[in-house]
Formats: sequence, structure tokens, C-alpha cells
Amino acid sequence: MVEGARPATGDDLVRVAELSRQARDEVASERGGAMFLAREARDEAGDDLARALEDGSSCVLAGTIDEVVVGFASARIEQLRDGTTLGVIGDLYVEPDARGVGVGEALMDALLVWASERGCQGVDATALPGDRATKNFFEGSGFTARLLVMHHRVQP
Repeated sequence: MVEGARPATGDDLVRVAELSRQARDEVASERGGAMFLAREARDEAGDDLARALEDGSSCVLAGTIDEVVVGFASARIEQLRDGTTLGVIGDLYVEPDARGVGVGEALMDALLVWASERGCQGVDATALPGDRATKNFFEGSGFTARLLVMHHRVQP
């Protein structure tokens, strides 16, 4: 079994959009998931994936096992007020049955190389509160918390 990560192509778009929907479904049931989907997540149809494939300031990767796409990741470059750039991970998802064998690590490694090659000073990623698996994955990849976003729901 060979795990890997490679740039996604137009041929991967249908599969990556399907994985994006699976990721949205998983996030929806998590604490903070509904607001994350409404504010930060990509659009439900995944139309922005096609644009990201063509955008020079974005990266879309396919995670594979034996060349079969079982995960995906996306990131973009954000210009900061001080003139530096930051890589921002928008998606990193691996199908549940394909987790724990190195696909996520391959995707993360490729994202970090991509950001470094573009002069980013760092990379940000999001983990929902209570999602220990995601938090542990990011920490295992060298990430540390730098900001907590607090939310208070009000009745309109």
C-alpha cells in the first residue's frame, strides 16, 4: 500500500467535491460545526474548488492510496497587514476508512512545502472545539494554538 499526495487536477474534481461534502457532513454534527459551515467552510456545492485549481495563490491536493483518491486538502495564501504572507489551510480531509495510514501526513507535508516555497511565514489551520483527533493531528504536525475564537449565540 502506497500513500501519497499530489496536486489535484480537473479529473479529480468530482471526487474531491464528493469528499468535501463528506467533510461537511462530519463537521455539521460537531460542536461549533454549524457556525463553521456557515462562516468559514467552502460553499456546499464545492464550485470554488474548480476556481482554486486555477488560482495561483491556492493549492488543492489529492491524497491517495495506491493512486486512488481517498482524501484532499486545500490552502490559500493570505497577505498580512505587515506585508508578510500566511498559508491558510481551508480543508484537510481523509475518508474514515483510510485514516491512520499516512495519507493525512502526506497531505500536510505537501501543504507545508507549498507554503514554504511561496515564502509564507507560517500556516494556520482550524480545529473545532472538542475535536481531539484533529487537534492532535495538527499538534503532531508541529502546529500550536495561537488564537481561540469565542462565540455567544443570541436570539434574533
